[in-house]
Amino acid sequence: MRPAPDAMALTAAGLAVEIDGVRLLDAVDFSATPARVHALIGPNGAGKSTLLAALAGDRAAASGTVHLGGTPVARQSPKALARLRAVLTQEHTVSFPFPVREIVAMGRHPWAGSAAAEHDDREIDAAMAATDVSHLAARTVPSLSGGERARVALARVIAQRTPVLLLDEPTAALDLKHQEDVLRLARDHAAAGATVVVVLHDLNLAAAYADDITLLRHGRVVATGAPADVLTAERIEAVYGQPVEVVPHPRTGVPLVLPVR
Repeated sequence: MRPAPDAMALTAAGLAVEIDGVRLLDAVDFSATPARVHALIGPNGAGKSTLLAALAGDRAAASGTVHLGGTPVARQSPKALARLRAVLTQEHTVSFPFPVREIVAMGRHPWAGSAAAEHDDREIDAAMAATDVSHLAARTVPSLSGGERARVALARVIAQRTPVLLLDEPTAALDLKHQEDVLRLARDHAAAGATVVVVLHDLNLAAAYADDITLLRHGRVVATGAPADVLTAERIEAVYGQPVEVVPHPRTGVPLVLPVR
């Protein structure tokens, strides 16, 4: 993994987002820093995807600010943002029968006309290898399984080669091996200097791979910090409405969240 270009922090202060008169985020303060994986967790409807979209500059704030590398996201042009952050959304719908390699190559579009375009083929090949889709290069996207489509979408984001990665539920459609592969890839990018923010539903994956966790509920931050500090049994039961036990992993010591059954 090569060093991330121009590593930068991603912050929000007093962030609020409203859609159709409904406040989905309220008074959110957030900070993700280079060389760390920051997981967003919380129950359905907590505001995780909305926060990720606002951090990306894809969702306008009703109030508050989002800064990327010290510059307000709202002042950046779409092209400038596309060279600074890459976004994986939950939806991976492609209606036309494009070959997989062409879809991954779309991640290089922000660099068209720049010196970085000389490396397009290298970046595309590397992204496809990293996400285990090289063998699918000639396949059309509609012929793929849901998990294969998810990995192709991730390859497009990796090929974009930005200092910030924003991943919305990247493990949702994947089997056990590929879930682990995706989060190892996220950690590799962070180790190379990238700022990585990932929405996860699996609390154990968040505990195992994230350096920092922000727990959301009803559009507000409940807690933020190291996994062991955020993932307490009392807090998880209060937020999710599900009794759990939290015990240290016998080998790594990271928290293991076990539902009480």
